[in-house]
Amino acid sequence: MSNIVLRGETVLKTIGKVGNSQGLIFDAALRELTGLKAGDQVNITVHEGGAIVVTPMRPTLSRDAAADVAKNLIRRNSSLFKRLA
Repeated sequence: MSNIVLRGETVLKTIGKVGNSQGLIFDAALRELTGLKAGDQVNITVHEGGAIVVTPMRPTLSRDAAADVAKNLIRRNSSLFKRLA
């Protein structure tokens, strides 16, 4: 069972049983606050004293979009790149 209490940006959760493990359930309210969904990758950082930080690992650009941006940058600055070569 999981309780969620909003206190500004703080969310209070209760660790529950998940099969043979223990875990936090990302209920609808927490998913809405974080934008996370099943299958999303997160980075877990455990700090001294036991503080846990969950950071979404979202690519800012798709591989194709990044390639398009790079090509446009090279095209727009081709004369500069030639001078630097």
